[in-house]
Amino acid sequence: MKKKKGHRHCQRPNTAAVLLPPPNFAAVEDNSVYRSSFPQPSNFPFLRSLKLRSILYLCPEPYPEENLQFLQSNEVKLFQFGIDGTKEPSAIPRSTITEALKVLIDVRNHPVLIHCKRGKHRTGCLVGCLRKMQNWCLPSILEEYKNFAGIKSRETDLRFLETYDNSCLRHCLQKRLLPYRDDCVLKPRITSV
Repeated sequence: MKKKKGHRHCQRPNTAAVLLPPPNFAAVEDNSVYRSSFPQPSNFPFLRSLKLRSILYLCPEPYPEENLQFLQSNEVKLFQFGIDGTKEPSAIPRSTITEALKVLIDVRNHPVLIHCKRGKHRTGCLVGCLRKMQNWCLPSILEEYKNFAGIKSRETDLRFLETYDNSCLRHCLQKRLLPYRDDCVLKPRITSV
């Protein structure tokens, strides 16, 4: 019995179904807080899948019209905190980070995406300050920042993370915060063998 020679039909993946996250994308908190670089139109289907309620944009430049249209059509609120992305050894403005944290810890804004241009320095500083509120140890906060910043890690950002004092935000913890109170933190259980 002879087999017929024929062409195998390979199905191409549906390119409309491909979800492409922005570079440097990661979940900071599952299903509620995300981080990335600046989203491009090719990332819009992926962002739509996150069902975002808000975006925290950490650059001073105006948000592009195409991105604004995406936000409007998907009912996503934009919070802009204009932090200059200078390479000069200048400090991140503490007051701006504090105001951004107030928006970030408010669960009514979740799911939320934090981004700047590359998702490294400004985004890393805001996420690091959130980690401080979550009672992460400083070495872990700095390590997370360095993982995203890579070889572009900035000493001024690391010093900022070391010295940022979040005690001014403790009053916000009572009503509108992610559940990061000490009594909600899972502690390791010690069992005897």
